[in-house]
Formats: sequence, structure tokens, C-alpha cells
Amino acid sequence: MELKWQAARQALTWVHNGMVLGLGSGSTAQCFLDLLGERLQAGALRDIVGVPTSERTASRARALGIPLTTLAEHPHPDLAVDGADEVDPDLNLIKGLGKALLREKIVEIHAGRLLVIVDESKLVSRLGRGPLPVEIVPFGAEATVHWLATLGCRAELWREADGSPVVTDDGHYLARCWFPAGIADPYALARLLADRPGVVEHGLFLGMATAVLVAGTQGVRVLQRGQPV
Repeated sequence: MELKWQAARQALTWVHNGMVLGLGSGSTAQCFLDLLGERLQAGALRDIVGVPTSERTASRARALGIPLTTLAEHPHPDLAVDGADEVDPDLNLIKGLGKALLREKIVEIHAGRLLVIVDESKLVSRLGRGPLPVEIVPFGAEATVHWLATLGCRAELWREADGSPVVTDDGHYLARCWFPAGIADPYALARLLADRPGVVEHGLFLGMATAVLVAGTQGVRVLQRGQPV
């Protein structure tokens, strides 16, 4: 957990007075929220407003005194800060295991820059070490999951502990897909998923990250596209 706090502290150096920030939803992003709230309350930062990527983030931000806005009011946030579940050598990401991938992607695609904060355990040589979340509509959900399983993965509807489907803030279901050898071509898979009726969005965030802050035992590294991971 301390590594997450290190990455979050480093992310604050990217934040300046007057910014509109996209506020992520993962556990590392929650660390960033806490630190941002402290800076605002102390007066070290001012005139910051945030666009939350989930209801949970919005609730936490309000509790911390972080002013909130919307994409309707600020359609181009200066910077979005969020975590990731996986980061490959090209800074492509898998996100969404925090159950907020659709809103995250909408906010982050509109942001001028996307800053990703992770600990070194999230670095992978190929995306797909863990599950890929896919957001789907409830109608025909089981049929959509069966189709997902034809893509070379094991697919299942994501369920809560009581057996009910996981429901996102927007009322959709989530599936999880496990690829035994990882995802060979993330861009091709993203196109397949985007074209399929019933699939709302997927957790492949490709070509979106401006930089990745990686916290490790030797401190925090800044990864830019084209640098070795």
C-alpha cells in the first residue's frame, strides 16, 4: 500500500492551481484523492475542480472538500489521474476491475493528458495476465458472455458474493475474460469488442496514457511511450 501512496504523492507534482482534473476510481486513485483533499484544505492548491469517474469517487471527493464539476461544464479536463490493473511496454492499459471503466474512459479520452499511477506489480510484458473486464447491457447478457468465450478466452458474468450480477453506475453488467496466453493483439480485440452489439465498453485503454508513474522499492519512475518498461 505504501507504494501506491508514493505514486500518488508524485502525481500531485503534476497538479497546478486552476486545473480541471479527471478523478479516477481505483484504489491508487483513492490515495491521490486523499492527498489532493489535504492540499486543498491546507491552501497549498486552489481553484481545482474535479470530474469524477464513478459515484464512489464523487462521494469521496465531496467528503474531502474537493469541488466537483461535469464534462458538460468542462468538456476538456486538463489532466486525468487514475490507476491501472495492467501496463504493458507500450503503456497500453487494462483498467476496470474497480467496476468503473466506462466513465473512466469517457472522462480520460477527453482529458488533455492521462497520468497513470501504479506500483511495479502492475507492469506486464503482455496485457491479459489477469482478467479483462467488459461492460455489457443486461439484455441478452448471457448470450453476450457466450460470444465473448469464442474469442479465445474464458468468459463469465461478474457476480457479487450473493450471486447477483455486478451492476455499474450506469446500470450495466460486467463480464470478465481470461486469456490463457495473454492478449496477442489488443487493438484487434478492441475493434471486435467495439463492433459487437451488447458490448458497451471494454477495459483496454490503448494509446491513451501520457505517462505512467511506477512506484517501486527504488522510488518512483516516470515511464513515457517508447521507453523500456
